[in-house]
Amino acid sequence: MTRTAALSPDGQKVRKDGPSAIGAGRPGFLWAVPAAVFFGLFALVPLIMVAVLSFASWDGLSDPEFAGLDNWRKLLDDPVMIKSLWLSVLLTVLGVAVQTPLSILLGVWAAGHQRNRAVLSAIYFVPMLLSVAAVSVLWRAVLDPNMGVPAQAPWLFGDGNLFGKQATAIGVLVFVSTWQFTPLHTLIYQGAARAVPQVLYQAAQIDGAGTVRQFFHITLPQLRNAIITSMILMVVGGLTTFDTVLILTQGGPGSDTTISAYYMYQKAFKSFDYGGASAIALLLVLVSTIISLIVVRLSGYDKMRSTMEGL
Repeated sequence: MTRTAALSPDGQKVRKDGPSAIGAGRPGFLWAVPAAVFFGLFALVPLIMVAVLSFASWDGLSDPEFAGLDNWRKLLDDPVMIKSLWLSVLLTVLGVAVQTPLSILLGVWAAGHQRNRAVLSAIYFVPMLLSVAAVSVLWRAVLDPNMGVPAQAPWLFGDGNLFGKQATAIGVLVFVSTWQFTPLHTLIYQGAARAVPQVLYQAAQIDGAGTVRQFFHITLPQLRNAIITSMILMVVGGLTTFDTVLILTQGGPGSDTTISAYYMYQKAFKSFDYGGASAIALLLVLVSTIISLIVVRLSGYDKMRSTMEGL
């Protein structure tokens, strides 16, 4: 226990017992033990096992055999793997490009005080409550080329088979992911927008700034931290997307939507090449980590010290 100095009403220094200013309100290490144990058992240990297995040959039944760098060499020489990695990056970039501006606009709107805003926000957040599998099955039925909406509107969808071409199949994947995950990022921006000091808007109104200028010169700069956090979540989620592809396109047509996570599934549970699948999994972890670190470094997020958004 340390002693700190304070000023009495008459201006004299008074010493009193109490926690130091640096450690005030900071929980002890023991509070982090349950989370650390959970993270170690369900994240670090499986990651280490996957890393070891990526250097082994294993069909899931016999004993694993050390294979050195064979799995990694096969990945570099596998055209499907290279294509799947580029497709994963493409879907991630498209997801970020579509979801970010949409989420920002909806989040800022939901942070306001418009009439019926709470009801409309609650309805809009419903997709966030559904599982990825349920959402994928739903849209698979809605977009079915024989019984779904495309079959009833050939003037808009042509032959109705949106899953038969690479461009439209990728468009469907981006649309479904946007429909489900935009509410999550909207919630992030809604909370961040409500934390913006109202005095900034009041000062801007006095200076004659309209709504548009306030949005670009006050709201967006104040949402900087939230934007970076949201983008990192989008990048990691986009590179590890699996359920949507499995249910909607099964990697087709051909291998035109076979992203890395789905190719990993094919390697493990169809080709029984768990060593190669582990190499793909470890590669995805490395790529996601590198991209996230690049986003953090380029944005200057790691140098921010203020608790105020965007400062």
